[in-house]
Amino acid sequence: MKLVESNKLENSRHELVVSVGAEEFKPAVDKAFKQNIKKISIPGFRKGKAPRHMVEKMFGEGIFYEDAVNALYPAAYEQALEEAGVEPVDRADIEITDVNAEGFTFKATFTVKPEVTVKDYKGIKAEKVAAVVTDEELEAEVTRLREQAGRMVDVDDRAAQNGDTANINFEGFADGVAFEGGKGEDYPLVLGAGQFIPGFEEQIVGKAIGEEFDVNVTFPEEYHAPELAGKPAVFKCKLNSLKVRELPELDDEFAKDISEFDTLEELKKDISAKVLERKEERSKADLENDLVSAIIEKMEGEIPQVMIDNRCEDMVQDFGYRLQSQGLNLEAYFQYTNSTVEDMKASFAEQATRQVKVRLALEKIAELENLTVADAEVEEYIEKMAKDYGMEVAKLKELLPPAETKNIMEELKVQKAIDLVRDNAVVTEVAAKEEKPAKKPAAKKTSTAKKPAAKKTTKKEEAAE
Repeated sequence: MKLVESNKLENSRHELVVSVGAEEFKPAVDKAFKQNIKKISIPGFRKGKAPRHMVEKMFGEGIFYEDAVNALYPAAYEQALEEAGVEPVDRADIEITDVNAEGFTFKATFTVKPEVTVKDYKGIKAEKVAAVVTDEELEAEVTRLREQAGRMVDVDDRAAQNGDTANINFEGFADGVAFEGGKGEDYPLVLGAGQFIPGFEEQIVGKAIGEEFDVNVTFPEEYHAPELAGKPAVFKCKLNSLKVRELPELDDEFAKDISEFDTLEELKKDISAKVLERKEERSKADLENDLVSAIIEKMEGEIPQVMIDNRCEDMVQDFGYRLQSQGLNLEAYFQYTNSTVEDMKASFAEQATRQVKVRLALEKIAELENLTVADAEVEEYIEKMAKDYGMEVAKLKELLPPAETKNIMEELKVQKAIDLVRDNAVVTEVAAKEEKPAKKPAAKKTSTAKKPAAKKTTKKEEAAE
């Protein structure tokens, strides 16, 4: 293989002219002849037994050239890329410009990463929210643990209240006609949780067990079923039963039941530490996001559309994987939402554009700062991956494609670039804006019922999963 030319074109396009000589081409032609001769019939010879010169005389000297070219050009193209030091971001257009008995020449045209500039990436001014755990946040986490440890008990001496789990039968009618998907029996509905369309749950509050009643609602304009969107409907309902979650007393016994701690105070300290850690991580992520936004503003360069399109494709694929983990697929999703893959790509376009710009800017900073990644850092990254996947390191290495090591190194370089920008930023710490934890339907507390058994946790486990 010989790299004849390497030419920069407009709009981040690049062209390579590559030749493959006789020393590689002739053996490939010989191989193509041997692979195809069994299928060739020549008058006067048994099928597959005709000599090569007779085959070439009848069908032309170049009969096997195409197979030989197809066998050789992919490797020649990869070698040429490495020699030219360029990295395509799309599939190359390959044009065979010359082929004869002595070899062939081809032209490969493709898009490369654009040349970008990033100025003044040190000394960026930014704000970082101070990580503080409020009493309300601690209380919300403790309440969530109590709810996890609670138990459901029957209610038979009062009407339905917010926070109850109401077991109902229902059937919906629009314009007097029952509609598909509008019927259910023995359905457990948590009143006040907002599971059903607005106005539905509120009309169950105050109803007695065994009571039959109508619930009048209007479907939201943006409802997923177009035939029901914005329409009024009547649900014929019956309240079968009520349950409420009883919460255990908040004391040392509760702490012992759900954790390895002996006192409630110890448990609260552990919960507070974990909440603080999460808030610090979130504050750090928000700071990095603000710094990245500033870097994008300081970056100059034209982004090839194909890079944005490729990122959109990746995001659609990632979304599909998440659906599969839930037992769904993209086809069903598009049918349910009355949308298409093109609609999804369009919805991802803005986010994809930002991600591409961020990546290019950080890669440029890594280049300017001569950031490097040691083999030990790659090994540590792979070990963490293996731990996250619950796999042996050796097994994961077997599954990783050859190019993955390079990808990991690039990923670590980008992270180092982020760290460099953050470490050189002028950061002012500010107080967090007051946020009240979302209120949940109240659960009933009991001091007479025996505390239900709950799974114990260790200090290393999250207090709030």
